[in-house]
Amino acid sequence: MRKKMFGKILIANRGEIACRIIASCKKLGIRTVAVYSEADQKALHKEMADESVLIGPAPPQDSYLNIKRILQAAKDTGAEAVHPGYGFLSENAGFAEATAKHNLVFIGPSADAIRAMGEKSTAKQLMEKAGIPMLPGYHGDEQDAKKLAALADEIGYPLLIKASAGGGGKGMRIIRNAKEFADGLTGAKREAQSAFGNDHVLLEKFLEAPRHVEVQVFGDSHGNYIALSERDCSLQRRQQKIIEEAPAPGLSETTRAALADAACKTAAAIDYTGAGTVEFLMDESEKFYFMEMNTRLQVEHPVTEMVTGLDLVEWQLIVAAGGKLPLKQNEVKISGHAVEARIYAEDPEGGFLPATGKIVHLDWPDTPDGTTLRVETGIRAGDAVSPFYDPMIAKLVIHAENRTDAVEKMADALHATRLVGVKNNIAFLEKLCRHKQFCGEIPKNLSTKFIEDYTADIFPLQDKDVDRKTAALAAAALLRAEILEGGGRFDPENLPLSSWRINGEMPEIRRYEISGLTVSCRMAGENRAILRIDSAEFHAAFSADSRMITLDGEHVDVKAVPYQGRLYLFADTLPHTVLPWKDPLAAAAQTAAEGALTAPMTGRVIALHVAKGDSVEKGQPLAVIEAMKMEHTINAPESGIVANINIAVDTQVNEGVELITLDSNG
Repeated sequence: MRKKMFGKILIANRGEIACRIIASCKKLGIRTVAVYSEADQKALHKEMADESVLIGPAPPQDSYLNIKRILQAAKDTGAEAVHPGYGFLSENAGFAEATAKHNLVFIGPSADAIRAMGEKSTAKQLMEKAGIPMLPGYHGDEQDAKKLAALADEIGYPLLIKASAGGGGKGMRIIRNAKEFADGLTGAKREAQSAFGNDHVLLEKFLEAPRHVEVQVFGDSHGNYIALSERDCSLQRRQQKIIEEAPAPGLSETTRAALADAACKTAAAIDYTGAGTVEFLMDESEKFYFMEMNTRLQVEHPVTEMVTGLDLVEWQLIVAAGGKLPLKQNEVKISGHAVEARIYAEDPEGGFLPATGKIVHLDWPDTPDGTTLRVETGIRAGDAVSPFYDPMIAKLVIHAENRTDAVEKMADALHATRLVGVKNNIAFLEKLCRHKQFCGEIPKNLSTKFIEDYTADIFPLQDKDVDRKTAALAAAALLRAEILEGGGRFDPENLPLSSWRINGEMPEIRRYEISGLTVSCRMAGENRAILRIDSAEFHAAFSADSRMITLDGEHVDVKAVPYQGRLYLFADTLPHTVLPWKDPLAAAAQTAAEGALTAPMTGRVIALHVAKGDSVEKGQPLAVIEAMKMEHTINAPESGIVANINIAVDTQVNEGVELITLDSNG
């Protein structure tokens, strides 16, 4: 039997999960070794660990996916075990085997279990034998395009093409009719090969509006299995989860018990050890079907920790060291309700395309009354979101006595989160949590189509037209920052005599162009100002002791952060608002060339469908860019002639760079 605990562990991951593992290890007195790439030399996980080792350049294949360098780092630092976190090598059976060959403990399941569930076709065949409910589909080895098309016709449309080796929505296509199948298969295979190095796919009947419910399971090397509550992960975009909660709301106790039983049977069928998640699709009648098993800790594991009071990383370490599960099934207690929101660097109004850039301002919320709040992140102000890794910035996790309070307090916490420098989904997540169909004790119409069904309610995230009061509030916040945070105060008595007007009115001291409105600012005494927009006049007062501004008698907690031609306005009385603005003291921004198609995100060009001089029709695909293993097609906005091409296949492009120029007059 292995010794009861480890002295030193290497963490083969980065970001918030690496920070999370380090925190648990510190509680147990275990020393930690962080690995990091050249892009992560100032990363938080590197600073938190006791030791750190540089393992290569930024691209994952040269660093976080480089098994040889990671194992060498473990050997050089004297680590006894390796924790893979999630993503990267966490579900790589070869990595699990390699650690054993180097006399290291892999903190996760066996290589055989990873292989069994990592290959979705094999997993589904195993589950059929174990009697776990399955959706109609094809999970075999046949990959001939014509044969798969014929099988798709037998299964019936709509259906799902899924990468056998992956997850996270990558290598996945919804096919609604036979005409879409060929292109969908090509795209799914290409994305699967890029993301997982394996283009094998399976076919599965597609449920139009299922719930996505999963069960956290644990197994040990003594034959014990346990289910630690179920989670609902139905709120998704691009087939990826963004809001998760535990327990799953509105389920009958019979269904909860059946889910737990099916999950434990799944784990037992492959002699599973460690933490795993068994995922199911569920219809309106609470009938559920096996989807897949993730043989690792999940991004959403904190909601399970919140409702059980357990540390799942600690459990992983106990099991990996040869110990028994700390609890039996009847000893697991569920208390209250927990909700997690994933904050991503992405553009919700631009198809949720991943975004990159520097975090120039970041404030996390205070804990709302009556709740427990966790902020899990590996990002700080000044850090950059690069195109090389997953664009998740952080997870906010709220625990409250009931679901109504948990969802409401999550909305409040998101509203109090202030992030500037990279496009993000914070305002979008808040709007979801405040949606009348989602909030409350039992949500209505909860399914993986929720965002699609209520798009009209959710978008746009802010009004296009900004009223004068909002512009005045923004100007007051800017003025307050310049006067009080800039190190000086405007004192009427200390102004030069030449600055006084004959009628006694103070001179204009600042002028801002905010969302097309000109705001003229004049002082009306110490830390008081008059703001004029056309004929409208607003009176503002502020103090050095708080962020509060009083605007025409209304007290508002507000902060305005200018950055690259936009003003980010955070106020307790307003949704998060981004306003175009101009500071007359700054130079005018350059405008993009007419007819130019620019990169919507930083990424790699993986396909180019046109050449200079080609005639194109509106909507015609021109090029494909890949970022964070997701593909985005650049389509022609109008018919015309390709006047210029500035890219080539397999080149890296930055967001905003001109890719192709069209001449619509051609």
